[in-house]
Amino acid sequence: MAALETTRTAPMGATTTYNVVSFFSNIANAVIAWNDARVTRNSLAKLSDRELDDIGLTRSDIYDIANANRF
Repeated sequence: MAALETTRTAPMGATTTYNVVSFFSNIANAVIAWNDARVTRNSLAKLSDRELDDIGLTRSDIYDIANANRF
């Protein structure tokens, strides 16, 4: 029975290129998540205490809600 090797090594520099692209992609995703949290915090901070109570939140919940999906 013959066996074939189907795995190939990556071309020269492909792994380095992937790591660089992945690094910058991770930075971009972190900036996007930070901005989303910032916008959420600012939007919730503009609401009155009564409006926050209507949606079941308090002022102390704003930071936790804004950062819930960050990580």
